[in-house]
Amino acid sequence: MYKVHNGKETPNKINRILSLYTKLREGRCIHADEEAKRHGVTVRSIQRDIKDLQEYLQYQQEEDTLLSYVIFYDRRQKGYMMKTADVSTFSNSEILAICKILLDSRAFTKKEMTAMLDKLVTNCVTAKNRDVIRELIKNEAFHYIEPHHKKVFIDKLWTIGQAIRSHHYIEIAYTRSKDKKLVARKLKPAAIMFSEYYFYLTAFIEDKDVQQHFDVINDAFPTIYRVDRIAALKVLPDTFRVLYADRFQEGEFRKRVQFMYGGRLQRIRFTYSGPDVEAILDRLPTAVIEKETGNEYTISAEVFGKGITMWLRSQGKNIHVLP
Repeated sequence: MYKVHNGKETPNKINRILSLYTKLREGRCIHADEEAKRHGVTVRSIQRDIKDLQEYLQYQQEEDTLLSYVIFYDRRQKGYMMKTADVSTFSNSEILAICKILLDSRAFTKKEMTAMLDKLVTNCVTAKNRDVIRELIKNEAFHYIEPHHKKVFIDKLWTIGQAIRSHHYIEIAYTRSKDKKLVARKLKPAAIMFSEYYFYLTAFIEDKDVQQHFDVINDAFPTIYRVDRIAALKVLPDTFRVLYADRFQEGEFRKRVQFMYGGRLQRIRFTYSGPDVEAILDRLPTAVIEKETGNEYTISAEVFGKGITMWLRSQGKNIHVLP
């Protein structure tokens, strides 16, 4: 691809092309005349270098790489620029939003959070805009409060995810919240979910002797485990079968579970007289307004578990539960 001299690529040309590529990746504009003077070559040499880079990037696109780039001539700046050819890449606004959501999640230790934010900004934002993004999240990142458990568990998420995908049983040592006792469970992992600061594993208990101690448990309702409370995790060699029609649908389950407490599927009805009914509908995705009378709404929703009771009580006089 590159022009050669006596059958070999010259060191000066290699360094020159690498220099041009680095500047383009940093979001800088390349002016052929300036680069020609800097490297002591002709403008045509720089233009040939740009053409070589364009051919290389085109080859990368044909290889179906994750992220592709193109070099184009920007008439407004009168120079060459590089942009991503993949329209699915994040915009600066999207990266800022993702960083804010990550910070608000408070799901990770401060060290993990700092590393994630830095990787997002470094790898997904052009050099000229990195400082802007960092400035907009700097204060919140500095005052970030990590979860009290201070556990690093992110690798467990991937291990669990792989077990879910391959339908392998898992065995966990789990610290119960009520008495801090460490218990062993053999599980059919169903899904990984996130809710208000914590990641959860939803799974079906395999041990029949353990099942009898639960108030509500059958093939339809999974149990819920906080991932940071999993002290030990082992993927077992044996697998379980999941029929497509019977597969666990975390999206439907997520609509109906509040505060990630297990329990029966139930329908609740209540009246709401607060200032923003949209907040209620967003909090309860299955909620339906049955009737509206002035500033009061009669609402019904389908939910799992006991967590909904805690939430209803937290709304004070704005909500009245109906029989």
